[in-house]
Order: sequence, then structure tokens, then C-alpha cells
Amino acid sequence: MNKIQLKSRAKINLSLDVLRKRPDGYHEVQMVMQQIDLYDLITLIERKDKETIEIVTDCEYIPKNSGNIAYKAAELLRNHFHISQGLEIHINKRIPVAAGLAGGSANAAAVLKGLNRLWELNLSTEELMKFGVKIGADVPFCIQGGAAVAEGIGEKLTTIKGLKNVWMVMAKPSISVSTAEVYSRLDLSKITNKPDLVRLLQALEDENLYTLCKNMVNVLETVTEKKHPIIRELKKKMVEYHALGSMMSGSGPTVFGIFKNYEKAKAAYENLRIINRQTYLVQSYSKGYGDE
Repeated sequence: MNKIQLKSRAKINLSLDVLRKRPDGYHEVQMVMQQIDLYDLITLIERKDKETIEIVTDCEYIPKNSGNIAYKAAELLRNHFHISQGLEIHINKRIPVAAGLAGGSANAAAVLKGLNRLWELNLSTEELMKFGVKIGADVPFCIQGGAAVAEGIGEKLTTIKGLKNVWMVMAKPSISVSTAEVYSRLDLSKITNKPDLVRLLQALEDENLYTLCKNMVNVLETVTEKKHPIIRELKKKMVEYHALGSMMSGSGPTVFGIFKNYEKAKAAYENLRIINRQTYLVQSYSKGYGDE
């Protein structure tokens, strides 16, 4: 029985700007994405006695059929390369679900990378990313990893210098946020605070956490915070517990704080997890493809 196990890492946005709504209904975005060392474990097992794809997980909140993006990733490669044998996809969830952390996209990316090895497809990273964008805009970044500026609908990536081993605290409140609803409620004409991409990238280049944190902007907060005040409260708590800066990731609802060192991050984590169950102490992750 052939099998392979990979770590499927989450991401955060260090900035998120929405430029315009496109004629096809999608939104043109400009984001700075950073991978973090919070991950799901994905195990792929070949089943020569079957021809089906099966999702095996103990997480009740994710689909166990073709509604799962990891299933779609496997199906895409199977159909393209005319592979008939079955596959089990075991997903050990650690990344919170529907959190603005690209957990599902990271699962799909891990499946594509894992099957590339398991089935000896010899696809390059660029080729894998082209498959990835067919199933989700965040999947190419999750394949590439590290840090990048993402443009278009999120699929056009420019690799940048990211955060190296920087401590963060993540807090996901017990609410659900619909990404589609957030974008539909976004009024671009009323947004006055926009990210300064040049300044943000220079701060990353200079490894200046203070400047970086002062310039983190997520325009989707204007929608999500209004509907869910807990997000504003968590950001305030992060700063009270000595975060250099705090912001919502993606369309939410997860809030993260960036800290100067481990001791300050750990103290904030211990305080925050008392009031918010899904709280995590993590580091930024700067390695890319092939470093599972």
C-alpha cells in the first residue's frame, strides 16, 4: 500500500485590498499573503482494490464527498491523467474551519503536491499551480508557500521576502462568516483607509515589525467588524496584551496579533484562550514547496 503524509499549512493576510468588481462577478484584489506554521495533516493512501475517492476525517464540519475541495483536487488529477485506482484522503484538522486562513485551499494544495509524488506525475510547481487555480484562487499560493503579493482574483503571485519565525497569536471567535456575503456588502466608495503596498513590502524587506504592523490594512474589516463586533474586541485585546499590531485575516473571522518575542506572545495566548476557546500560538513559516 503506497501512502504519503504532508503538512497542509494555513495562511494569513498582512494586507488585503479590493480594487474593483470585475464583469464576471469576481473581485480584483491585491493582498500580501504569509504562510504560518499552523497545519492540518493530510495522508494520501492508494487503494488498488477500489476506484473511488474517499475523504476520511474526524472533523464534522467539512464535507466528506465531492463538496470537499481536497476531493476536487484529487478528482482533477485523476481525470486529467486517466488514473483509475482509488484513493483515501485522511484529513486531521488542526486549522479552524471557515476561518479566513485558507484551510481548505491548503488541503487541496497538499493533495495536488502529494499525488504528484505518489503517482509520479513529474509536474513542476508552476504546472501544479495551474491545476490549483481551477479549484480555488488561494490554492496556487498554498502550493507555492512562503510569502507573496497576490493579485487578480488572488492567483497572480509575486514571491516576496516574508516574516521569518515571527511569533503570532490567532483567535477565531465562535461565529461563521460568509466570504460571498462580505464581498457583496463591500462598498468600495466608502473605504478611506487603503493598504500602502510599497511601505508594507519595504517593512518586510527591512524586517521592521513596527512599521509592518502600523501599515497592515484589511478593507474587508469594514464589513465583517460591523456585523460582528467581537472581531474589533479581539483586536483590541491583542494590543492590550502587547501585540505590535492586530488584524483580521481574509474575510474573517480569525484575528491575529504579531508579537516582538515568544514570551509576550505566550502570555497573550494564555490570556486570550481563557475568553476565546479557538486560540493558537504560532510562528510565521518562510519555506516553500517541497518543505512538508
